[in-house]
Amino acid sequence: MKGDTKIFLAIASLMLVVSACQPVTNAGVGTSVAPSTTDSLTVPTQSTGNVLLTDNFSSAQWGTGTDSDSSVEYANETLQMIMFTKNIFVWSHPNNRNYQNVHLEVTVVNNNTDSTTAFGLMCNWQTASKGSFYYFAITPAGQYAIAKASEGQSDIFLTNNDQFASSDLIAQDASSYRVGADCGSNGTLTLYVDGQQIASVSDVSYTEGGVAVFTWSGEEATTTNVSFDDFLMTELP
Repeated sequence: MKGDTKIFLAIASLMLVVSACQPVTNAGVGTSVAPSTTDSLTVPTQSTGNVLLTDNFSSAQWGTGTDSDSSVEYANETLQMIMFTKNIFVWSHPNNRNYQNVHLEVTVVNNNTDSTTAFGLMCNWQTASKGSFYYFAITPAGQYAIAKASEGQSDIFLTNNDQFASSDLIAQDASSYRVGADCGSNGTLTLYVDGQQIASVSDVSYTEGGVAVFTWSGEEATTTNVSFDDFLMTELP
């Protein structure tokens, strides 16, 4: 990961680790869950817009698979990601649809994962290039970044002068986090954690695309194990 501390490896290697995660069977391919057939969420939400997609992970919908580097599988009615290799980036999509002007939320359960592990949400994933998208990352150490990935190029952190930053609003080593993100059609990108706004930037490189959840093991990570639950996507005003 990229950052000004030793716990993060330069993000220029992102394209290598993305390639490494491709053997994960069906990752990024799934079936969307219609709101009318999905169980009601049991967590508070920040959004009041029209619901586009909800999932409590009680049935398999998102991309899953296991290889020598990582495991993305359903466990205990969550989507669990375990990394067996340091500094690897893995994501899973609910479907192949493009969305625009959306608010995303997901609960991330911290299964005693290393504090250098990053996890969060992706939006505006470009299906044509595969390696181009925005992502909203936090770590159990209380760090965060809003970033842009562009295929064939080093990622750019759009927050804190292209570096990870720390926030007192992100509880350290919490048992779980409610991560939220706005991906506005006007280019506004906003990160929320546990209902509080952490950072907001603007970038208009991608205005629509796929959505995903991701996990990224740190350079010194000894245990990378998180679970995702209660996903919600709504339309922004």
